[in-house]
Amino acid sequence: MNRSSATQASRVLIYSHDSFGLGHLRRCRTIAHALVTAREDLSVLILSGSPIIGSFGFRTRVDFVRVPGVIKLRNGEYSALSLRMDISQVLELRASIIQHTAREFAPDIFIVDKEPLGLRGEITDSLKMLKAMGTRLVLGLRDVMDDPQLLAREWRRKNPVPAMRDLYDDILVYGLPQVCEPLAGLDLPESIGQKLIYTGYLRGTSQEAPPISQVQAVKDPYILVTTGGGGDGEDLIDWVLSAYEHDETIPYRCLLVFGPFMQPIRREQFRARVARQQRVEAITFDTHPEALLADALGVVAMGGYNTFCDVLSFDKPAIIVPRTQPRMEQYIRASKAEALGLVRMLDSRKGMDPKRMAQALKALPGQNPPSLTVVPGLLEGLDNFSKLLDQWLDEACPPAEVADSRN
Repeated sequence: MNRSSATQASRVLIYSHDSFGLGHLRRCRTIAHALVTAREDLSVLILSGSPIIGSFGFRTRVDFVRVPGVIKLRNGEYSALSLRMDISQVLELRASIIQHTAREFAPDIFIVDKEPLGLRGEITDSLKMLKAMGTRLVLGLRDVMDDPQLLAREWRRKNPVPAMRDLYDDILVYGLPQVCEPLAGLDLPESIGQKLIYTGYLRGTSQEAPPISQVQAVKDPYILVTTGGGGDGEDLIDWVLSAYEHDETIPYRCLLVFGPFMQPIRREQFRARVARQQRVEAITFDTHPEALLADALGVVAMGGYNTFCDVLSFDKPAIIVPRTQPRMEQYIRASKAEALGLVRMLDSRKGMDPKRMAQALKALPGQNPPSLTVVPGLLEGLDNFSKLLDQWLDEACPPAEVADSRN
């Protein structure tokens, strides 16, 4: 049945576990905005555990439901972010909210970001329920998950393969195989491989106007240094600041974006050092990083998925300083991208000499932009996603009871 009337408008539900950081939230928001732009009859609801999702603006026909937040501890375990509840109770509460929302929203399509079963399996029952309702189940994976051996060990523990084989209809990879293959090296059934669709990377946009005060934080041409969420970005900020402290001949100004999850005590320590530098300024966070990127001479970043997409989208020369703990994801992406000529990578494991960073900063604006490397289909992810959505919705024929529940 083709949903084109107001009472039968199409619906997409997106799940993001969002235990920490900004990556999952930004990716889901980007997809949601692209989908409602492409289809006027579509509404998108995002399920998220991000504590700062309310800080972001959302387009018409996009909304969110926030489930109780959790945070991943250094030992790999999870804890409630705010509630004084045992983690098992929080997970039960999250699962209940997710399933109730899924039942009442009754989506045509359910898109799951990265975690096939959700956090600690919290969406398993919802997947089975939606499958029975006739909802199309789509798993979306970023271009790199982790080192294949580490990912195989993690998946043996989580056991997502049966759901990927039996429940999911499609598995999208938001990237290209010539850059990275997230499931390469894993022993998976052939049926899962047949579900894989590489969309290309998700293009960033600067259509939404940001607050003027943030964009004008640095008036002269500047290098943008961004840590994403900032929870693990302290080493990058320290290395760049040390370069400016040790080399007064760096000719470019610098804008540091600490990220909302950086520890306050470390952020204030950095601010004290920034105050002593005439060429460096800093802000905590900007919900519209696109405008900061658009005006930058170049970018220094850790190399998360969204930042990499931004570098490609705004065609900025970039220095990527990837983390290698707790995952090798950023290192794998950065090394593959450097081999293709898209970015320059600095491996912090080889030492964080301020002179080394200063030399890289001086050379950054003269680096080749990513566009000089031709990779067909590199940034067509959102366009291809929208085409797939049209195809899926045209094929959809939901059960009568689902249609009746919307009248």
